[in-house]
Amino acid sequence: MIRLLQKRYLVPVVASAFLYVGVSFKDDFFEIAKQLEIFTTLFKELNTNYVDETNPGELMDAAIKGMLASLDPYTVYFNEQDVLRFKINNTGEYTGIGALITQKSGKLILREVYKNFPADKAGFKAGDEIIQIGDVFLSDFKEDASQLLKGAKNTKIDIRYIRQGKTNLTQIVLDEVEIKSVPFYAKIDEKTGYIVLSRFNKKASNETKEALLELKKQGAERIVLDLRNNPGGLLGEAINICNLFVPKNEVIVTTKSINEKHNNIYKTAADPVDLEIPLVIIVNDKSASASEIVSGALQDLDRAVVIGSRSFGKGLVQKPIDLTYNTQLKVTISRYFTPSGRCIQALDYAHKENGLAVRTKETNYNSFKTRKGRTVYDGGGILPDVQLDESKTSVIANALIKNDAIFNYATVYYYKNPNLGNQIPNFTDADFQDFKQYLKNQQISFDTETEEALKNTLAAAKKEALDGAIINEYKQLLAVVQKSEASQLDNHQKEIKDLILEEIIKRYQYQEGFYQYYMKTNSEIKKAVGILNDGAAYKNILKI
Repeated sequence: MIRLLQKRYLVPVVASAFLYVGVSFKDDFFEIAKQLEIFTTLFKELNTNYVDETNPGELMDAAIKGMLASLDPYTVYFNEQDVLRFKINNTGEYTGIGALITQKSGKLILREVYKNFPADKAGFKAGDEIIQIGDVFLSDFKEDASQLLKGAKNTKIDIRYIRQGKTNLTQIVLDEVEIKSVPFYAKIDEKTGYIVLSRFNKKASNETKEALLELKKQGAERIVLDLRNNPGGLLGEAINICNLFVPKNEVIVTTKSINEKHNNIYKTAADPVDLEIPLVIIVNDKSASASEIVSGALQDLDRAVVIGSRSFGKGLVQKPIDLTYNTQLKVTISRYFTPSGRCIQALDYAHKENGLAVRTKETNYNSFKTRKGRTVYDGGGILPDVQLDESKTSVIANALIKNDAIFNYATVYYYKNPNLGNQIPNFTDADFQDFKQYLKNQQISFDTETEEALKNTLAAAKKEALDGAIINEYKQLLAVVQKSEASQLDNHQKEIKDLILEEIIKRYQYQEGFYQYYMKTNSEIKKAVGILNDGAAYKNILKI
């Protein structure tokens, strides 16, 4: 009888559930099909009837990117050229010139030249502006000009460039270039090893493992892992790097989504390199994504002391999906959670205000416990166990980095002092005054958010023909803001001097020379070494 009742009532319930799922799927499918039909009809009629000639490819590119912009900044569409660049970032390998290049305000500028790669061999220096590649004048080229510097190995390309106002012509020979995830590692002292992990491409864990093993071979008994300014990368590599320090089958990260197929638990899969070696991780506000998985997981497992400033707060996971015609969609598929259950995502893209994502307020953070019972929080990046004010970049320093004032001044300094070689410049107070004078002479605007908002207000007033009524007050307020910005230069003199000196050292001694200097002088690294040298303090932080 019970079995009969079960059959009588259970079957209809199950059938209803399937019917509901089916109806839901049909509704979604119908809505998607309906919107696609509307868009296809619109796109066809627009290109057929518009008053001027249209470019269907450009229109579609803009339409797709406009649609994705309403979601989060990590869900993006890659055209064919973008796909190539994305693959380079994830593999760390490509054929090119071996230099960091930026395209800004219509100019193609070499930001950093890597030692012994084609750009270096051709005599290029940071600060050079490329104006012609082969037969292409960049003033007329609206696409990504850096793609013109990629091609088959041994391809010869004629390049015209400007250096300190003088136009030069040279030839560069393309070669294989490898972007290292670990650009530097060395011993700080007899017992302390230092590893810089700058990105999470597919070689990140192998390079980190090699560095760790080599440092241990050289006698290192403790490690500083520097994740500052590391924007992240491949999730699998973050798990593998944690695996160097924690046992096999340890949960490192869990991903959750409304789409069940994206719900996963990621565990370590290999035997570790060292379960006992003391470890300090340094992070800052530009440490994001995979960097936060590594620092957050090892913090939750009480395996490392994290120092620095609060990390960026990117707790979203993306997956690349291949589309037709060699295009690709990188889509946010889930949120990730550290072993204690934290999601460290700082911005809420699902509930925007005035078109902007809302930052989680500190009063809304939730507390969690590490394995040994220490309290940690979600909602705003990884909060270090030891917070260091010097890890935070000041507003004025950020402005000087953003507007290239420090970069451009370092270029001027280099050509004024061409023969320093491996000598570390003594950047004096007089040099700092020279920097301030340079800012004045070049009429460099600090472009802080306050200054930008003020200028935008005037621009809006001009559109509405209200500028005449407020121009005097605007000038007075702008003068007050700029005076305050100028005073901030002196208030943050040490920070700015350090940033200038670090940029200058790269010009003479490349990345390796910079890290050799940085390892010995940087205050955060010194703090990390101090914690590792004090075994009692280290154990007290981790409650071990």
